[in-house]
Amino acid sequence: MAVNVAIGLLHPGSMGAEVGRCLVSAGHRVMWVSEGRSAETMERACSAGLEDVRLEQLVNDAQYILSICPPASALDVARSVNQLGFTGTYVDANAIVPSTSEKISKLFAKGEFVDGGIVGEPPKAAGTTRLYLSGAGAVEVSRLFHATNLLSMPLKGMLTAASSLTMAYSSWTKGTSALLLNVRALADAAGVGDVLDEEWNTSQPGLVACSANTPGMCGPKAWCWSGEMEEIAKAFNEAGLPGNFYTAAAEVYTRLSPLKGRERSPPNLDEAMSLLKDPKRRKV
Repeated sequence: MAVNVAIGLLHPGSMGAEVGRCLVSAGHRVMWVSEGRSAETMERACSAGLEDVRLEQLVNDAQYILSICPPASALDVARSVNQLGFTGTYVDANAIVPSTSEKISKLFAKGEFVDGGIVGEPPKAAGTTRLYLSGAGAVEVSRLFHATNLLSMPLKGMLTAASSLTMAYSSWTKGTSALLLNVRALADAAGVGDVLDEEWNTSQPGLVACSANTPGMCGPKAWCWSGEMEEIAKAFNEAGLPGNFYTAAAEVYTRLSPLKGRERSPPNLDEAMSLLKDPKRRKV
């Protein structure tokens, strides 16, 4: 098991900070770049034991760089690292379409590229989160997380197998959440929301409670999930499958994006319905 390995982490949000904490708990030196990041992000990174450095130092010192950022930023983050001459192992663990992962892999031909995908909540407890990895260095990277809260799972097959798995998994979990909220908004707009709840209680037990709980679960993350839905739409289209539903799901999450930062005061169903039916609203 590798210990005391220097690892760069770009750019940790709530998920990335906890992944970094796992690496620190395994005895590794974990660096990040605070420049341009929010006070909340800096607080999380400090709590996780991450070392704040400039990007140039991170690229020079790190043997591995792990990218965990909003999907739309993944390619730009990879390019910024590549431009500084990084030749170690670059791990992209973002929810991106496999074709984007392939583009990133070509940037690191002088080193090694490992494709990754995270399933689950931030790994604050063991057994909650899986990091799937694919590529020639997948087993090596998985060892970095030995005996931590994050279960790392090397995959056989194509280089982009981890991204493909993440796209398929999230298309169901996050895609159906968007569908459920959109369906409830349609009923509300027609004045039959209460009747739909009664019918659900009769024919779809548990769905009323699920729809009521969904805004608190996905609302604070909707700003990021909209980009993930766009990536999933591309993945389906590139596979020759219908992807338009996920374009609509991206719009659902875009409309819910004002709920960003509401983890401590989770939004309720009425707030979510108001935003979906009136996307011009900016405050809830």
